[in-house]
Amino acid sequence: MAFIKKSTDAASTGADRVAERDFAGLIAQLDDADPATRRWAARDLLVFPAATAALVARLKREDDRSVREFILTSLTRLGDEIAVAGLVEWLRSEDAVMRNEAIEAMKALPDEVAPIMGGLLSDPDPDVRIMAVNVLESLRHPHVEDWLIDVIDNDSVINVCGTAVDLLGEVGSPAARASLLRLRERFPAEPYIRFATDLALKRIGEA
Repeated sequence: MAFIKKSTDAASTGADRVAERDFAGLIAQLDDADPATRRWAARDLLVFPAATAALVARLKREDDRSVREFILTSLTRLGDEIAVAGLVEWLRSEDAVMRNEAIEAMKALPDEVAPIMGGLLSDPDPDVRIMAVNVLESLRHPHVEDWLIDVIDNDSVINVCGTAVDLLGEVGSPAARASLLRLRERFPAEPYIRFATDLALKRIGEA
């Protein structure tokens, strides 16, 4: 995981961890005024499966990016339904940095994210659908191509389709050919769709 920066880790010392390291003590330290104490609490809570709700709650109001990195790392290690739901909520943030943090965290949870991917790709908000496609970029899951094909066959928003086509050009196979051709026919007046579909077809050897 890339969430924990070496510089941040090195800046923390044992003095930040003198308080109780039991579950109740660590939960309390998540609200400490000192970011270093909150970082250590977030890291040490990753061995407590019951900590996900408290970590998600802290994530919602945490304004220190380094603490958020530790919280996200612990949530991806714990990886239960509460953690995934918290990441999805983070995905809807108005803050681009926070959205990117959620995307990176979700990429690390292919098996946990897979059951909700269909819902994300059909979310009423096109921005969420685009971010869901971005999650697929590094989500090592056997259904990635199927999900992308479904997007270009059914999504009505050109930007969502364009994002999916870009990724199909990297991970697609000849199975995507028919859908790519249909997409080009659906948006005949859109130069980017023509360019992206032609490039994707060329990359998968079906031009």
